[in-house]
Amino acid sequence: MTGAAPDRPARPEYGEYATPEEQRARIQQPDATHALSSGQSLDAPAAPVPPAPPYGSASTTPPALQPGAPAPVVPEASGPARPVRRPRTVDRIATFALLGYGLFNVLTSIPAFTEYSTYANTLLDIMGVDAEFSGGGRGWGLAAAFVLGLGWLLTATLTWLNLRRGRITWWIPLVGGVVFTLTASVLLMVPLFSDPTIWNALVGSVG
Repeated sequence: MTGAAPDRPARPEYGEYATPEEQRARIQQPDATHALSSGQSLDAPAAPVPPAPPYGSASTTPPALQPGAPAPVVPEASGPARPVRRPRTVDRIATFALLGYGLFNVLTSIPAFTEYSTYANTLLDIMGVDAEFSGGGRGWGLAAAFVLGLGWLLTATLTWLNLRRGRITWWIPLVGGVVFTLTASVLLMVPLFSDPTIWNALVGSVG
């Protein structure tokens, strides 16, 4: 009586079970299935993987940072560029010089205008007119002094406002000085032209 045959696993429907060597090859090499199905040898060495180049070499350095590479193009900022304001040194010097001269003229003229009789006789002597101012006219002298002082203050204020805005300002003290000086001079001439003696002397000196 013969013994029973040892139990064997059921035969697969397609092909045979893989041997232990084939299973280990498939685990180590994922492409072993394709190699086995195509009839290739599992003992063929895998293609060597080239080592990564060291950091800083030509192959790892970005093209824009490699020597001799053209500089990267930086996009231009949108919108108009604001002009850079430079200090106008010459304009500032001329402005303060004219303001200083105007202030000196105001401070020296106001005391003379308040003593109008002395001022008028001195002016007649300078003009070469043989006449003497009889007196009066102090109010006109005070008015001329007030116009001259107020004109300088207005001119200085307008100049300061334009300086803060960065504008050219040298012409403001010049124009202000001419305008207010002429106005004060007209006020000073009214008493002289109103005096008949001085008027006749002026006409005679001209003729």
